Amino acid sequence: MRKPGRRIVLTGSLAALVAARVARGDAVDEVALWPGEPPGGGGPSGAPRVSRNGAMSGISRPGLTVFRPGRPNGAAVLIAAGGGYRRIEMGSEAVPAARWLNTLGITAFVLSYRLPGEGWGAGRLAPFQDARRALRLVRYRAGEFRVDPQRIGVLGFSSGGHLMGMTGTRPEWDLYAPVDAIDTVSDRVALSLLIYPVITLEPPFAGTRTRRVLVGDDPSVAESAAWSVQTYVRRGDAPFFLVQAADDPVAAPDNTKIMQNVCQERGVSVVRHLFPAGGHGFGVGRAGTLTTEWPGMANLWMRGHHFME
Repeated sequence: MRKPGRRIVLTGSLAALVAARVARGDAVDEVALWPGEPPGGGGPSGAPRVSRNGAMSGISRPGLTVFRPGRPNGAAVLIAAGGGYRRIEMGSEAVPAARWLNTLGITAFVLSYRLPGEGWGAGRLAPFQDARRALRLVRYRAGEFRVDPQRIGVLGFSSGGHLMGMTGTRPEWDLYAPVDAIDTVSDRVALSLLIYPVITLEPPFAGTRTRRVLVGDDPSVAESAAWSVQTYVRRGDAPFFLVQAADDPVAAPDNTKIMQNVCQERGVSVVRHLFPAGGHGFGVGRAGTLTTEWPGMANLWMRGHHFME
């Protein structure tokens, strides 16, 4: 078994982003989601593109980068960064979040998911297939990861919040034919943390890139509702932790308000933190704003739900 803190050389999609973190002592692995090509095939080839600020696109091999804490407590969180389903903000969202979770003893799984506009046969279903498969894979291999299969949560930022919101509220969604034994296990989540998430694709909050990528410029009322997270909230869902800034120019604060209201109406545990300033894309917190407080709040909230015990 790999010793916590051992330095590991990466050869996969997140190598350029996590190399510095690995040098600081993180234990990091990469795991492919699919044994062969993903459902539907297609997609880009070669190495992914990584921008100067660590945003990824052109992912040809969806997978997980596993950040292992020095002293794992058995809890695990699957992380999906945002980027409007056109890129994935690994450098500013996913990797800092993984490092924060590791300080709490939580094993973090950063998801490199397929982007709908990059020629995948599955089209807009591609990232949702990857998220579903990722949850199942973590649970199936829980012993290997030193994870309690009953304590697997999700964390999503912006469009990644939409991805994790849909994943957490639609465990019955028939996204692809079973591939192997991994697809025989449950994909239910223990809790969901959604940070400045895109929740609704319905008017008047339909101006996001997420809406344009998933349902186009002129969707029907039914299609907009079908791709909105709040549509699928039901009694018995895992608890939600919601964070947003009141001055968010991308995902209107109404997104988390809509989610809070629906959860309360349907008997689902929810807490919402609305900060006065911070904009969009603040990751684990923007210096000089109260958004830096949300990780501490999330820590207490997770402990209150016995997630780390």
